[in-house]
Amino acid sequence: MLVIHPVQELLRAWPVLIGLLFAGASGGHGSWWSLVATTLVVAAGMARWFTTTYRISAEQVQVRKGLLRRQVLTVPMDRVRSVDVTANALHRALGLARVTVGTGRSDRKAEDLKLDALTAVDAARLREELLHRRGTVSDPAAAPAEETLIAAVRPGWVRYGPFTLTGVLTVGVVAAAASRIVSETHVNPRSFGPLRAITGRFGRETVALQIAEVVFALVVVITLASTIAYVLAFLNFRLTRNSAGTLHVARGLVTTRKTTIEERRLRGVELSEPLLLRAVGGARCIAITTGLRVGRGAERGGSLLLPPAPRAEAWRVAAAILRRDAPVTGALVPHGPRARTRRLTRAMAACLAVVAVLLAAWALGWVPAGAWIASLVLLPAGAWLAFDRFHALGHAVLDRMVVARRGSLVRRRSMLSCDGIIGWNVRRSFWQRRAGLVSLTATTAAGKQKLLIQDIGDDEAVLFAEEALPGLLTPFLEVPVRRP
Repeated sequence: MLVIHPVQELLRAWPVLIGLLFAGASGGHGSWWSLVATTLVVAAGMARWFTTTYRISAEQVQVRKGLLRRQVLTVPMDRVRSVDVTANALHRALGLARVTVGTGRSDRKAEDLKLDALTAVDAARLREELLHRRGTVSDPAAAPAEETLIAAVRPGWVRYGPFTLTGVLTVGVVAAAASRIVSETHVNPRSFGPLRAITGRFGRETVALQIAEVVFALVVVITLASTIAYVLAFLNFRLTRNSAGTLHVARGLVTTRKTTIEERRLRGVELSEPLLLRAVGGARCIAITTGLRVGRGAERGGSLLLPPAPRAEAWRVAAAILRRDAPVTGALVPHGPRARTRRLTRAMAACLAVVAVLLAAWALGWVPAGAWIASLVLLPAGAWLAFDRFHALGHAVLDRMVVARRGSLVRRRSMLSCDGIIGWNVRRSFWQRRAGLVSLTATTAAGKQKLLIQDIGDDEAVLFAEEALPGLLTPFLEVPVRRP
């Protein structure tokens, strides 16, 4: 910890340190300012070792930390829902790992209980003890656990990397950092020979050619960044099932991550197909479970059960995890013409509003005529999007699981166990009431804490809810449910 925490604090504070260095350059004290700030940052990182203690008993895990504000975080053993073991490059070089204990809270304000800088052996042993409840791994009375391989990454899956668009975020972060450095150092990039030659040639080209070159360069850079990010994140990926009742996910090249999920806490699975990934026949599999925090992305949050892979492989993995095929491959009930009309009306209204604004701006002389003429392409694009969103809608109760599908830019097929539903939420907007439609939401303690079924008929929604959880809505109905 005396090595890891100071280095981590320096990496977090590097923009401030660079700013201090150049802010004081005019007075000749920039190096002193940055040196003092670096010393303070390193001291703060070292203070974490002197102020952090933890203990593990048969009943609870407890961590005490803080220098100015002391905190004591306690997690009872029966509240442990998941265990995440992560080791970045520095951890691995020192033979260490960080253990994050999930307690069943999935809101963003929940504070994780982290045991940082444990030895890799202790981290693996602790994961076994916390989730498998077998006392110690070396207990001679305990039956040896068996690992069954469900999925492992294949080299050919790298071709799905460019279609995940993770490179967009990477390129954005790098561009922002480079812009910050250039701004702080007051360096003109055109002062470098190669860049000066490129910008000079670029300035002599036509606007159309400039746009084409910029788009091509962005596509190449984002493709390379997304592919590299896929390799770094998912190389050595393995999904296994332990005979003690847990799922183990291991992945990562430079930073390794091992996540363990109790199967008895698993409430379902979601098949996610972003637009570009769906276009090339890919999908990914995400766990719907308690104990994993949401809101930070499926790949960062630890709920990812399968990285972008062939759609057939995602279906197979989902069926293997659920131990049944019907929720994954079963046919869904399509939504009626009223849902189609609502989708088309909303899309066309938005597109026509944009066209009308640009037409008015042209009439006032604010924009050229080509602006509103070009905006007419939004009409067929909006119609296609509306019909695609309509065809994505579907719902069913298959083998005691509520299955709902929706979305166009990101199509999701969510499969939630009926036993994991704790209530129903029925909402109707002004226009939905006129169309006789509702949005039916199954509330749950797992995942994003809800499963949404959009634009379903109001009578059909009641029948669907009654089929999934018989008797739950009966006390609140004016007319008894009559099945067709």
